[in-house]
Amino acid sequence: MNILVLGDVVSGVGCDFLRKKLPSFKKLKSIDLCIVNGENSATGNGITPDSAEHLFTSGADIITTGNHAFRRKEVYDYMDENEFILRPYNLSPSAPGRGITVADMGRCSVAVINLMGNMYSDCCDNCFRAADKAVREASEKTNIILVDLHAEATSEKKAMGFYLDGKVSALFGTHTHVLTADERVLPGGTGYITDIGMCGVKDSVLGVDRDIVIGKFLTGMPARFDSAHGDCMINGCIFTVDEKTGRCLSAERVNFE
Repeated sequence: MNILVLGDVVSGVGCDFLRKKLPSFKKLKSIDLCIVNGENSATGNGITPDSAEHLFTSGADIITTGNHAFRRKEVYDYMDENEFILRPYNLSPSAPGRGITVADMGRCSVAVINLMGNMYSDCCDNCFRAADKAVREASEKTNIILVDLHAEATSEKKAMGFYLDGKVSALFGTHTHVLTADERVLPGGTGYITDIGMCGVKDSVLGVDRDIVIGKFLTGMPARFDSAHGDCMINGCIFTVDEKTGRCLSAERVNFE
């Protein structure tokens, strides 16, 4: 089974580019399931029902999010109603939506867990303990489990990869919007990559107009972060997973314009 995971889609520009490129890429690579991080897919930050639907109709099967999951209030009810859009599992149980879902693929099922890291973030429960609970829950339904760890620190993502090695099929990091070159299969059979990058404007700062960000760094003054415009790129990773054992067989980095 080939599972494609794509980094944070940034703004309407990123959504439109994804719609243009994703269907043909999935066909080219024989993709069985596509997971997309959509927490920045709405113009101006966050995710809305409209931007989520855009991702689904463009070829995403499951949408993960992160610290911007609830930036837009209009998505709250949508998260409760749609089981295939996730928010971090280790947020408060009273938060809208869910942090885990299971997709029925016919011949097998695939569980996806969304977690958020603790370093530089104090609004969620311990992600390692939450991972234990989420994996136990997912394991009752399938042995194919993927984890999106939305986190700032490379060390936290690396540690989680080794912590869950042999317990999940793959763990991929999101949030920093920079595709890392460390894709691999860990010793216990878990696919891993520290960050899968972003889908958005190439000549930008994390999808934001570069001149605005540079100005903020130069002056220290508040600035409205407008989305960048220009040529786009798509970042991500393809994990090939053995359907019988749930072990990852290979990890292939994805980066194209």
